[in-house]
Order: sequence, then C-alpha cells, then structure tokens
Amino acid sequence: MKNKLDEKNDILEALSTILEQRKTANPDESYVARLFNEGGDSILRKISEEATETVIASKCGDNDAIIHEIADLWFHTIVLLKHHNLEISDILKELEKRFGVSGIEEKANRSK
Repeated sequence: MKNKLDEKNDILEALSTILEQRKTANPDESYVARLFNEGGDSILRKISEEATETVIASKCGDNDAIIHEIADLWFHTIVLLKHHNLEISDILKELEKRFGVSGIEEKANRSK
C-alpha cells in the first residue's frame, strides 16, 4: 500500500516523464515543447515571472494564489531541470544531504 509521500513522488515522476517526452514534441502543439525550443533564456524568464507572482501572492496573503503560483514556479523549475538533463531526484538527493544540517552550517560549508 502506498503512503502519501510515495503518491507525491509519483506525481513528480509522472510530470518529469511527460516533460522529457515534450522535449521532442511539436512546439506548435505543446507549450512545454515551445519552451524547450525557445531555449534556456525563455525558461528562465518564466521562472522569474512565476517567482515574482509568488512574491505578490504572498504579500497579498492570498493562500489560494500562493499555492497556484508556487505550483507554476515548481513546474517551470522542473522544466529547467529537464532542459539541463537533470532529474528531480538530483534535487532530492541534495536536500537529503542537507537534512539535519543547520542552514548556517550548510551555507558556511558552501563558501569553503
């Protein structure tokens, strides 16, 4: 029987698989294929736009908007990962390495 964490990972993995397939799709028929076709700068612009919209939603205190905008932000950051041939699991491994390490300590270790 699957637990909630497995189900959430399944959603991320399914999204990752679909995004990988869209790399070679027709840009006239797929928004994601168009992003891949336009390249990294286009993807980065979308991430910047979604991050700004997340900040605005947060400043307004609109929880539904915050959830919506963070979903958009996560989606576009996963597109960026796929653009660089990286996987969600790469990010999860990095987060796992940081688990239990103070943020101050982790940041100090990066600057060495």
